[in-house]
Formats: sequence, C-alpha cells, structure tokens
Amino acid sequence: MLTAALKRPQAGERTSRRVASETTHTVNLALQGGGAHGAFTWGVLDRLLDEERIEIEGISATSAGAMNACVLAYGMTLGGREGAKTALANFWRRISHAAAFSPLQPTPLEKLMGLRNLEFSPNFLAFDLLTRLLSPYQFNPLNLNPLRRVLLQTVDFESLRHSRCKVKLFLSATNVRTGKIKVFDNDEVSPDAVLASGCLPFIFQAVEIDGEAYWDGGYMGNPAIFPLIYGCDSRDVIVVHVNPITREELPKSAAEILNRINEISFNSSLMREMRAISFVTKLIDEGEVESTSLKRMLVHGIANEKAMSELSVASKLNADWEFLTYLKDAGRAAAEDWLSAHLERLGKESTIDLHTAYL
Repeated sequence: MLTAALKRPQAGERTSRRVASETTHTVNLALQGGGAHGAFTWGVLDRLLDEERIEIEGISATSAGAMNACVLAYGMTLGGREGAKTALANFWRRISHAAAFSPLQPTPLEKLMGLRNLEFSPNFLAFDLLTRLLSPYQFNPLNLNPLRRVLLQTVDFESLRHSRCKVKLFLSATNVRTGKIKVFDNDEVSPDAVLASGCLPFIFQAVEIDGEAYWDGGYMGNPAIFPLIYGCDSRDVIVVHVNPITREELPKSAAEILNRINEISFNSSLMREMRAISFVTKLIDEGEVESTSLKRMLVHGIANEKAMSELSVASKLNADWEFLTYLKDAGRAAAEDWLSAHLERLGKESTIDLHTAYL
C-alpha cells in the first residue's frame, strides 16, 4: 500500500497535469511556396487542424503556401476546423483535376517505376526548353492560368475580409519594378493577389494590381516572418518547410544544379529573417535590451528534409493525385511527429536552435 501511495499522484498534481495537457496554444504559421510540393503543407495543416489544443492566429504565406492559407481561412470561416479540412481537400482535388488536362503528367512508365520528378517526361523536357527560349508573353499571349478558376471555385474571397475572418492573412509577392516585398493582408487578398504570390516569371506573365506588376513572393519572402511579429500577438511561429535547407551531396548534373539554385534562392529571404530574430533573441537573453521593448519570438519548424530532398524542381509541376496524396501523408506524419515531441513546449521556448538551423 505504501508503494501504491508513493506512485499515486496527489489530487492537486492530477489537476495540474490535466490542465497542462489541455492548455490551448495560440500560434502563427509561416507557409513556404513550392508548387505541387504545397501538398506537403496540406498534410501538415490537416493534422494541426485535428489538434484542438492549437489555435491559429495568423498565417504568413507565399505561392502554394498562400493558396493553402486562403483555403484554410475560408474553410475555418465557413465551418470551423472540419470546414477547413474539407476545403483543403477539395482544393487539392481540383488542382489534380485541372492538371489532368495538362501535358505535364508523369508517364505510365514513370508511375509504374514510382518516379515523381518528371525529369524523364518528354513533355516536361519540351516545356522546359520552351520556357528557356520564349517568355510567357510569347508562348501564353492570352495569359491563361488554370489556377484562377480553381481558386474561384474554392474560395469566396469576400469572406476573408478582417470583419468576417478570424485568421489574419499575410501573403507575400515581389514587386517587379522596385524589387521590394509586397504583403497583402485580409482586406487586400484577392485572386490576383494569390496568383501574384505564386507567379513564376518563366511560366506566367506578371500579375498587375493597382498599376504595379508582381512576381512570386518567394524571391523576397518565403515566407515573410515580420508581418507575424508586428501584426499578431502570439510569439510562437511554426514554419512549415517545403524547400530543403541542406543537401549533403554536391549537385553535378545540370538539373541538380538548377534545382539547388532554386532551393537556395527561395530559402535565402527566410534565412535572413531568422538570422535577425536570432540576433534579437540573443540581445534579450543577455540583457542588452529590455525584453519589453522587443518581442522575443519562439520559432518552431515542421519539415521532412529527407522526403523533400528526394524531389527535384521538376516535381513541383507534378499535380498527379497519387503524388499529391503521397506528399499529404508525408506532411501529416511530419506534423504528428512534431506534435508528439514539442506540443507542450509551445509558449515556453523555441523548438529549433536558430543558430544551428539558419546561421
């Protein structure tokens, strides 16, 4: 009986443990862009929405991340967590349906062999050559973009306005003329703003909004963290990584080199901001500045470097449903692993070492 009494927690202990395990954590999300690789983010979001102890305050996003953000916010406004999960599933299913009419599909042999990168697809090779020789103003003079129709079928953009939407949105695009970042908030979000955020200049014509032309936001913010620092109350930022930061093997083929250049370019802005956050955090921790004058951010990351590093830049154009669901499952698994290891650390400390991860 004595042994049992020692093992049995006191009533106060049971209560405190239960309260701790049921604490609701308000977080912000930072969603990277990456074409079809955004289905990985879909999986992460799908799992986070299942976790009732997590509330989402704001989302900063770029390109495919911006699409995920708008669809999630719309679904949340319409039907809460389940509404968001359903909206995301419908969106990615529509993406796959739209891509079925595109020549950029894996060949039957590639699918049989489990290849996902499209690098051996004759259609992809022809398209890649076309984009190197001609601009989108030449090979797509009508400026057709199937993503516009998918967005309009999925999202009522009026529902994303501040007066109706609880989730704060910050979508990044790059101003072609000035080279500066443009962040669209809830009241500015529109189909054009989302398409601007994901406008790859070799594939699509620049998106013009209020007399300014925009390209993909990944060049200047993939995603931008500063809107979450200044525009949200929560100190916790969960970055969903789509583009691998590290590759151990030296790229040697033309495709590998191009792929690595793409990854470095689209990670550079995030790494710059993380270095600044790391610097400010060090100043606060060492007492060099008053903690009340600067916001001490808590940074977290959900990623699967191994799975994503096996994919090339070409696979970002692969919207085959089997591939998308593979990425979704990988995203859910990554989020599950992160929640199991780090959920209770939210609100208390960063779960990644900024200096090691980004410096």
